[in-house]
Amino acid sequence: MTSCLRFSVAAACIALTVAPAVSQEPADQAAVQAVRQTGGQVLEVAQNDPRLDVAFHLSNVELTPEILKTLDGVKARLAHLNLRGTNLNDDLAQYLKPLTELTRLHLEKTAITDAALPNLAGLQKLEYLNLYGTNITDAGLEPLGGLAGLKKLFVWETKVTLDGVRKLREQLPELQIIGGPEEPKPAGPKEAVEAPKPAKT
Repeated sequence: MTSCLRFSVAAACIALTVAPAVSQEPADQAAVQAVRQTGGQVLEVAQNDPRLDVAFHLSNVELTPEILKTLDGVKARLAHLNLRGTNLNDDLAQYLKPLTELTRLHLEKTAITDAALPNLAGLQKLEYLNLYGTNITDAGLEPLGGLAGLKKLFVWETKVTLDGVRKLREQLPELQIIGGPEEPKPAGPKEAVEAPKPAKT
């Protein structure tokens, strides 16, 4: 009996350790329903993870300020947001600023430019950011330098240069930048020149 009790206590401690650090209050069902009514798909991140994953990339919905404001109602648990291929632009990007619990954000194939990126500067829990196929340049990377938790950044088919990649890596040396310009490979060792054979006499 004692050993069972110890096991239960230990298991409870482990569960507390791995549980995501989010509010244990359930998301208001009216707020979740409000997002769904706009065309957003709302799911929990995983069976034992109460955080939310919201996606608009398959809904064919044209985003508006009113639609994006509905995310405020679930922002305490909103961890993943997928806006891939939507009409998100620099003006609409301001509505991402309050979503400070985000860890994963898809903005690929949207109309954003460098002007949108300062709105992400306060998303300190962000670990994954996809900017593939946008008009981001080196200037757009600058606000990302303060995101200490950022682990993966996708910049395929953007206007980011090697210089911009270098500067961001100086600030975030652990960041994996995918699809950006690569450092030139160092030249291999020169082939040894064969010594001339002595002339026959």
